[in-house]
Amino acid sequence: MPSTPVTISQICSDDDAAIGGIIRKVGAEFGAVGEGFGPGDAEVSAMSRHYLPEDGACYLVAKLNGHVVGGGGIAPFNSDKGICELRKLFLLPESRGYGIGRSLLEQCLDFAVLTGYSACYLDSLRSMETAIKLYERFGFQRLDAPMEGTPHNRCDVWMLKSLLANND
Repeated sequence: MPSTPVTISQICSDDDAAIGGIIRKVGAEFGAVGEGFGPGDAEVSAMSRHYLPEDGACYLVAKLNGHVVGGGGIAPFNSDKGICELRKLFLLPESRGYGIGRSLLEQCLDFAVLTGYSACYLDSLRSMETAIKLYERFGFQRLDAPMEGTPHNRCDVWMLKSLLANND
C-alpha cells in the first residue's frame, strides 16, 4: 500500500489535464489508440464538463500525494433501459496493485446504484487482463458482442452487471 493515503473525489476542472494525460498514456500502453477506443473520445480533454452528477454521471479521480494517479467514471449508456456505462477506468502503472482500481470501481458502482441504474455495461480489451479479473470479481458477466450504441467498436471484451439487489 502507498505510504500516503489515496484520496478519491469527484473530478474538477483542475484535474482535467492530468486525467486526460493518464487516459491517453494508459490507453497507448494497451494499444487503445485512435477512434473506436475510449482514450480517443473528445471528452478526454475536459472530463469535468462531461461527468456531472445532475446528468446521471460522475468521474472520480484518485490522488496520491496530491497528484492524480487515475480515475474512473459512470455515465448513462441507454437511459431508456436504465443502463449506465463504466468509463475510462485507468491507473498509472506505479499506482496499480494497491486496491485503487477496486476502490474506484466500488465507488462508481455505488453511484450507479444510488442514481437508479439497473445495469452497468463496459467494454475493454483482452490485454487488460487484471482489469477484467477485477470486473469479474465484482459480478460483471462477459457478453458475446458489444451492446448496440457503443462508440468503442474496436474493443474486444464486453461485459454487463446487474445492479438490482436480487441479482447480486
